[in-house]
Amino acid sequence: MNGGTHPSVLFALGYGVLTSLTPCVYPMIPITVSIFGARAGVPRGRALGLAAAYVAGIAAMFGSLGTAFGLLGRAFGTFLANPWVIVPLALFFFAMGLSMFGAFDVALPSGLQQRLNRVGGRGVAGAFAMGLVAGIIAAPCTGPPLASLLAYVATTRNAGWGFALLATYGAGVGLPFFLLAGFSMSLPKPGAWMEWVKSVFGIALFAAALYYLKNVVPALARFGSGSPRFALEMAALVLVGLGLGAVHASFHGGSGERARKALGVGLATLGLFGATNYLLAPKGDVKLAWLADEQVALGQARAAGRPLLVDFAAAWCLPCHEFDLKVFSRPDVAQAMQRFTLLRVDLTREDDDPALGALKRKYAADTLPAIRLLSREGNLVAKTDTLVSPEKFLDLLAQVR
Repeated sequence: MNGGTHPSVLFALGYGVLTSLTPCVYPMIPITVSIFGARAGVPRGRALGLAAAYVAGIAAMFGSLGTAFGLLGRAFGTFLANPWVIVPLALFFFAMGLSMFGAFDVALPSGLQQRLNRVGGRGVAGAFAMGLVAGIIAAPCTGPPLASLLAYVATTRNAGWGFALLATYGAGVGLPFFLLAGFSMSLPKPGAWMEWVKSVFGIALFAAALYYLKNVVPALARFGSGSPRFALEMAALVLVGLGLGAVHASFHGGSGERARKALGVGLATLGLFGATNYLLAPKGDVKLAWLADEQVALGQARAAGRPLLVDFAAAWCLPCHEFDLKVFSRPDVAQAMQRFTLLRVDLTREDDDPALGALKRKYAADTLPAIRLLSREGNLVAKTDTLVSPEKFLDLLAQVR
């Protein structure tokens, strides 16, 4: 995406590690490791090789799913501002969150699960095969977080990024297997803390539901600010929610405990959602004069003898928001953009305006984000279809004389 490690990669890795700590996965780690042959007495090199093959199998399976959903997003990403798509998607996230709190299980048919349990065996090939089906077998716990990541990948509409992100998630799921097999590390005993991990997932999934709903619910879209005060308020909501029992209390206890947990989950969810909006809100006082009409922008560019910068964006496009937050808000970048006439094409409601489709074809903006840099004569000089670093973007601007 851009230089360095993208935050989504670190999130996916941490998401995977947390998944491995859930009740469906964690207790099976020592058993699984012994089945594919990385047990006591096996040379460390071979144990590491077997564990690496197992983790590679998990990463390959999840990475393939990420690729598929990235391709699916290319076909359906333009519908992500349509309430008929957004509302079911948000309800899906909410349902997955409920499953993390024990409302229902996401499980495979017992016959299929028994057949999958027989896949693999000893040796490198067996370990890899076991890894391919490991995430599917543990569907009651891996299903909701995996589904949320796949839904996110569909919104990016990037198959390569989908593979990288989901393979990283798979590596996170397999990390404890690798550590136990290769270094004979002792793992903490299973306990109530595993249910706490599921509660963390549930809160994150509820917040994700609100995040997608803000594309069609104006009140949620306005719930955010780039001010430090708002950030502190959201942190306070999360802390109060945690104190009430959002994570450590149980919905299986008495009525008082259930009420405390429900209130805690609600406050923590709202705080986490608000914190997400804070992180995506531009900081500082940089203001750019974006035009919204192409003909007006072209006329102003010709009259002033200036080059044209065209930014295709949408409310549902996360990388587009990151451009505003991390690139356009940089004072040196904003200063360099002052010599351009700036046009922003909002594709949030693309299906409602046929002219937007014509603009996409004109500038070959098939995916988002998409930025086109044109000379004073109207010739395309540079472009980018991915989020880039401020330094890389300055290089692109410099290509336009």
